[in-house]
Amino acid sequence: MRPAGPDSAMAAASARPSEVDEARASRDILGIRVDATDYAAATACIVGWSRNEVGRWVCIANVHTTMEAWDDPGFRHQVNQADLVTPDGMPLVWALRKLGVREASRVYGPTLTLHLCERAARDGVPVGFYGGSAEAIGRLVPNLVARFPDLRVVFAESPPFRPLTAEEDERAVERIRASGARLLFVGLGCPKQERWMATHRQRLPLVQIGVGAAFDFHAGLVRQAPPALQRMGLEWAFRLAMEPRRLAGRYSRHNPRFVWQLLRQLRRPEHLGPT
Repeated sequence: MRPAGPDSAMAAASARPSEVDEARASRDILGIRVDATDYAAATACIVGWSRNEVGRWVCIANVHTTMEAWDDPGFRHQVNQADLVTPDGMPLVWALRKLGVREASRVYGPTLTLHLCERAARDGVPVGFYGGSAEAIGRLVPNLVARFPDLRVVFAESPPFRPLTAEEDERAVERIRASGARLLFVGLGCPKQERWMATHRQRLPLVQIGVGAAFDFHAGLVRQAPPALQRMGLEWAFRLAMEPRRLAGRYSRHNPRFVWQLLRQLRRPEHLGPT
């Protein structure tokens, strides 16, 4: 099955998640559903969803997401309930191709953010940003507005780097709802942002997109890997060189296990995930 094009994605935008899933190819990769889509189709689908006051959320999945889900059945269940799971990392794109989706392509969170902001500016869709540091938020919004002058940013907030109390969380939800945002970019880092989106889906009648490091990239605080390294699947090496103390433990724990478990799945197609 070919990935859905923009027109078919827009036609499915008001459908139930299960109906939308039928419009695009997807595969199980180490226990999580990954959808084969592209920037045009994902953008059209997400903006289409934003026109209806129904809570939706989008998971931008990479090796880190996959292995967090492998280790935690509860988190795996949450990811599999997302309305769209895009292949953010090249390893997931390669896995999709090995599993029969030959035209699978990458839908990278920072780039998808730009596509969505461009479309939102064109269509007058109000957007919001939740997450990141105060410095990142302070730079991110002016940078995006300078790039897309018609972009309507109606909400931008950096929450405390600690669990919110129930009262604080409720007030944050009220501020987001009152802003009128239809697209909410969430940059809390994996797996925190996915858990947050999943648990707030019923309370926020908008589309949440978990874009992680996109906040720091577009704020100009962290360098992105050169396109050539991204295409080769070596973005992790570049990011490790930039932030060794923060990322060394994650990559050393997740990357080798991902490769090993994926090889097991490809050798034994019935092995779809942890038991």
